[in-house]
Amino acid sequence: MKKNFRLLLVFFTLAVAVTSCNTTYKSQQLAYHSYTINDSLKKDTALISFLAPYKANVNMLMSEVVGHVEIDMEKKIPESELGNFLTDAYLHMAKEKYKTHVDAAIMNYGGIRLHQLLAGYITRGSVFEIITFDNLLILQKIKGTVLQQFLDHTASLGGWPVAGISMQIKNKKAVQVLIGGNPLDPEKIYTIANSDYVANGGDNSFMLKDIPQLSNGYLMRDAIFDYIKYLKGIGKNIDTKIENRVTNVE
Repeated sequence: MKKNFRLLLVFFTLAVAVTSCNTTYKSQQLAYHSYTINDSLKKDTALISFLAPYKANVNMLMSEVVGHVEIDMEKKIPESELGNFLTDAYLHMAKEKYKTHVDAAIMNYGGIRLHQLLAGYITRGSVFEIITFDNLLILQKIKGTVLQQFLDHTASLGGWPVAGISMQIKNKKAVQVLIGGNPLDPEKIYTIANSDYVANGGDNSFMLKDIPQLSNGYLMRDAIFDYIKYLKGIGKNIDTKIENRVTNVE
């Protein structure tokens, strides 16, 4: 009897599970409530105690010094020291991680989330502040005509950080474009390091969306850490300057 009862119970449980999986629900009402968070709220001491050891570990990790910055670096358009440092890192590390020739690196201006990096020690937390998103460093093989369209797009937005490229912005178009010191060839195929976000059409970069991507899952943030480590290995600090990579002309 007990055996039969157990079988019946199992069957009933499975029946309920199957029925539940096939049941659809529709919202009847949707309401929004605003809750103000300020110092007047009573602290949840139990939750604070629970999170304390995790907070301590994160703070210790993020306060780790990873390098040294020689000069104050700001985020500006059409070119900045901070943007040059980041794209230099992406170009160098893309070559290292993909073991192939890479012509240039480009980064969307909005992807830089920290407006200023002051001279002195740079911590792991500072790098997370600069690159807050888990975007991937990918490669795309882009025909010169499409690359021109993409650079025109960046020019219309005031200019984006680049490495391996120099150009001027005139009437919101990219002119006098040089790739590796040579004039952009409309028929040539260029290998460009970029973020998967932009390559997927982010920031209205729709001309790149259908171009295949080469990706090995390498985070752009990790490229910064690895580049700083590389600089330290050759006895250098972070010391990037304005090089007229992107300039405005009348």
